[in-house]
Amino acid sequence: MKGTLGQLLRYGLVGLASNGVLYLAYLALTSVGVGAKLAMSLLYAVGVAQTFFFNKRWSFRHEGAHRATFVRYCASYAIGYAVNLAALHLLVDRLGLPHQVVQGVMILVIAALLFLLQKLWVFRTDSSTPTAHPTRS
Repeated sequence: MKGTLGQLLRYGLVGLASNGVLYLAYLALTSVGVGAKLAMSLLYAVGVAQTFFFNKRWSFRHEGAHRATFVRYCASYAIGYAVNLAALHLLVDRLGLPHQVVQGVMILVIAALLFLLQKLWVFRTDSSTPTAHPTRS
């Protein structure tokens, strides 16, 4: 449990820094007329790129193959993106809730989902993902 707690704390710090900046950018983009879903989509791509290195090296201390890990990382974010987009569609477009609140809550929901995906799949350290002899792809 100690290892998982440390990973969660490091992941949380990376996420807080990243999502804080990205949420402010989201609010700025939507305040100048960019649609909520377009703003979320643009910033989602930025978030994936900026957090991969920190989560791989620092949060999870993963030394597996770079390319294969990045593919799984992108796939996990694609899942998170789909959930986030569906929530905006349902809760904002259909139910009329304020997009600022929905997106703020979704940051937390997606963060929890992504931690689980990264812990259990992307950066797992079992025999199916070798870490003893890292390869750089």
